[in-house]
Amino acid sequence: MVQFSTTRLDASFAALSDATRRGVLEQLGSADASITELAENFHMTLTGMKKHIGVLEQAGLVTTEKVGRVRTCRLGTRGLEEEAAWIEARRQIWNARFDALDDVIEALKRKEKVDGGQSE
Repeated sequence: MVQFSTTRLDASFAALSDATRRGVLEQLGSADASITELAENFHMTLTGMKKHIGVLEQAGLVTTEKVGRVRTCRLGTRGLEEEAAWIEARRQIWNARFDALDDVIEALKRKEKVDGGQSE
């Protein structure tokens, strides 16, 4: 059974809640990039991009390495398995509830058909 760390999930979902940070993760999935390159690609200031990278680093989704004056960003070593497992568990609950709702609707339709047939 997967043990969920609420602190880790909080940090991950907070990081993923921002479109720019999701875009950074998508870009880093293709290739490593410097903070300067990322800032240029997302048309934002270096300071703004550093803040986004800091949030992603705290969530463990990105790592950085400083070589000389350049800080290179890459995807973190941990994946999103814990987050995916949490979402999957919620999805299964919702699917079960929708299936139960479908059963109720079908029962009501059958009852309505029977009741409608009796009144004619």
